[in-house]
Order: sequence, then structure tokens, then C-alpha cells
Amino acid sequence: MLTTHPFDDDKLREECGVFAIYGTPDAAAHTALGLHALQHRGQEAAGIVAFDGTQFNAHRALGHVGETFAQPDVIGRLNGHAAIGHTRYATTGDTLLRNVQPLFADLAIGGFAIAHNGNLTNNQALRRRLVERGSLFQSTTDTEVVVHLIATALATAVVDRLIDALRQINGAYSFVGLMDDGIVGVRDPNGVRPLVLGRLGDAYVMASETCALDILGADFIRDVEPGEMVIVTRDGLTSRHPFPKASRRFCIFEHIYFARPDSIVEGTSVYDARKRIGAELAREAGVDADVIIPVPDSGVPAALGYANEAGIPFELGIIRNHYVGRTFIEPTDQIRHLGVKLKHNANRAHIEGKRVVLVDDSIVRGTTSTKIVEMVRAAGATEVHMRIASPPTTHSCFYGVDTPRREKLLASQMDIEAMTKFIGADSLAFVTIDGMYRAMGKPEGRNSRDPGFCDACFTGDYPIPLIDFTDGTSDDRVSVLAE
Repeated sequence: MLTTHPFDDDKLREECGVFAIYGTPDAAAHTALGLHALQHRGQEAAGIVAFDGTQFNAHRALGHVGETFAQPDVIGRLNGHAAIGHTRYATTGDTLLRNVQPLFADLAIGGFAIAHNGNLTNNQALRRRLVERGSLFQSTTDTEVVVHLIATALATAVVDRLIDALRQINGAYSFVGLMDDGIVGVRDPNGVRPLVLGRLGDAYVMASETCALDILGADFIRDVEPGEMVIVTRDGLTSRHPFPKASRRFCIFEHIYFARPDSIVEGTSVYDARKRIGAELAREAGVDADVIIPVPDSGVPAALGYANEAGIPFELGIIRNHYVGRTFIEPTDQIRHLGVKLKHNANRAHIEGKRVVLVDDSIVRGTTSTKIVEMVRAAGATEVHMRIASPPTTHSCFYGVDTPRREKLLASQMDIEAMTKFIGADSLAFVTIDGMYRAMGKPEGRNSRDPGFCDACFTGDYPIPLIDFTDGTSDDRVSVLAE
């Protein structure tokens, strides 16, 4: 079972964050800082593996980055001029220490550590084949399949073994790896998951988002290209493109929710993209109101864009408590009902007697939205209109985001009218698919033949075969995948 978020179960779960650095004497400390910046991508576990020229030094633990690496003696044991790190939210494999990354293997040709953001869609098929050949698995995470494929490859160089392994997998991924002579980073051919390249003095850095470069004061160089492998050694940086070219299908939910607002993703400011989506939402589904209120924190940029476009005042009408623990207490039905107030509280002075537009990034199950609408009404709102800065989430994700099974997704079971009644709003509207694409710089909207993004959670258009699943349109999940 995955750790649950009892009072925030109406959000898609984050993915994972990866980080790598080569060419600095305190690589592990830099990696810990980078993982701090990527903490929003996964809060269940974190790990670092460093190499000091002789041996690989590792520390992995359940919990937040700060909890894991705050003690000086921990970082002090992670000596090395190169390191990789990972912050995890489980999408494949339970929340257990044996699943915490980076994974390390002592191969016949040397040590190798690997960290993964994404999901393999033929993990189970590959795992069965490897077990039949005699492989012994120590974890339930799909990343270990790649380790075994590397171990059994025939090439003599680690990078060539990695290429051989990746040619056998399907799915969405950004990998970073650490070997005794350098680091490597690679994205899947469709570029679903992000990976950026930066420079800190003489050191090279790779990370899931640019905010991890910013915390170090590193310079952004460029995005790692879809299907590209970047290798950094003492001889410098080299680039390879070992996979067949595929259509670019970057995850559009990075722009909507996952990435930090201060990151630049695929050349686009996440903050600006969210504001533009909010403006599109106001043009498409405007309503007479007195105040625009975001559901914090992820709804803030879209609400600003909506308010600017609509000419209606923006107010922080809901205040978020950032100090609520993730487990707190085992929720009884009564406590679960009250739980939303642990994290959000209405700012009555800016709600009472007003027609309110609530702006949020998405609706998944609808439970939190229902409680937020109820809370705003209880604070004296005369009308409550819900506006969502993404299209309806109708399909599960199989590419590294822990979404519920399809029958648990509100928009897959109800039309807009029924959803409006379910959450208790006076009206409900989502940005359209074309409006979302216009906000992303595509004035003609979505091109069905070449959308340029992965939007499967909205359309059911899965760009990568779902080999471990019953067919390409179903979201019946095999047992290892988180539900």
C-alpha cells in the first residue's frame, strides 16, 4: 500500500525528482540542496550515492530530504566528486526502504548507481523474463529491471550496457546514473519526463527542473533532448542519440501542476503558462463574481491569470497551513470530515457576502473540492463557482504519475452537471483542451495527429504502448502498480 494523504486526496500524486553532479569536491552536499529544491516531486523517501574515486558511498532513507540529510555526519560520510540523488513518490513499488533510490549494483565491470523519474510500461513482462533466467530481485520498483538488464548485457562499457537495456524497455523516463568515471543522464525518446543540464563552475549538473539549478547558483545550459544521452567524465561532456526518433510528447501536467512555478520547463516559464491557462479559462467560462480566490497553492498562478483577464479582484480567501504532517493521526470518519481545515481555512473577511470564483488546477476524486466549496459557503459566500485550470481528468496515468484507477476519477464517471452537484458548487467549468493548448503557445489548439504533449489523462491518447496492462485503452493495473 502507498502512504495516503488523508486530507489532500483530490490531487494527483507527484512523481519523482532526480539530480546528478560531476566535478566538485562536495558533490553530495550539492546534491542534497538540489533534492531540497525538488522536494515537491516526492515526499516519501530520498537517497544519495556519491563516488570518491575509490568507492561508492550511499545513504537512503524514508522521509523528507531535510530529515534524511540534515545531520552533518550523514553528508560527511558521502565523500566524492560526483553524486546522484533521488526524491521519491512511489508509483511502482511499495514505500519500503528497499525501494528507495538511487539503486546501486556492483557489476562485473564496476559499480553503477541509477535513479529514475517515470514508469516502465513493460516492467512486468521484462521482470518475468529476467526471473526465468535466474535474476534475483531485491525490490519491487521497476527501476531494478533496468539494473538487471545492464548486468546481463554483453557490452564492455557501462554506457553501452545502459543503451542496450533502454532499447528493451517501454515507458516514460528520465534516468541519471553514476559510474566510476562519470555521470550519465538520459530521457525517453518521447521526452515525457523532464531533465535539464546546467553548469556550476567546472562542474556539470543534471536535474528534473531548473529550480534545482537555481538553488546552487548553477547556470542553465539547455534541456536534455528526448532520446538523448548525456555523458560527463573527466574528459568533458558528450552527447549521444542512440534511440529511434519519436514524436515529442512532453507531459503537459508538468506545466499545470507538477513542476515548481519558478522552473523553466521545455523553454517555458511554468508560472507564466499557468497564468495564461487562467486567462483562457476566464475567456471561455467567465461568470459574474465579486472576487477570484485560488485554492492554494497550486491554483494561485491560474487564479491571477483569471482575475487579470476578467477584471475581478484577486484575494487570498483561503489560507493554507504548511505545517500539517502527512500522517498526523489515523483519520476516523469524523476527523476525516474536519481534516480539510487542518490544511485550509477560509479568510472570512474576503468571502462573506460575496460571489466567489474558486480556481484550482484539477479535480481528481472530487473529495477535497467538495469540502473546499462547503467551507467557502460556511464563510458566508453568496455564490460559489468552481473553475479548473485543466480539462477534466478522465484517464489514469501510466507514465510516472500516481493517479487513481479510472473508476475513481470523478470526471470519468460523471458529466459536468453531475460533478457540479457532487461538489456543491453553483457552477463548474474546466478549461478546454484547445484553450489549454492555446495557453501553451499553439494558437490553433490541439493537433490530434501531432499534439506535441502527452495529454493522455485528459484524452486517453496514450503515446507509449501499455504492455503490462490489458490493452491500450484500459487502466486495469497489474498488481505491482500503485493504485
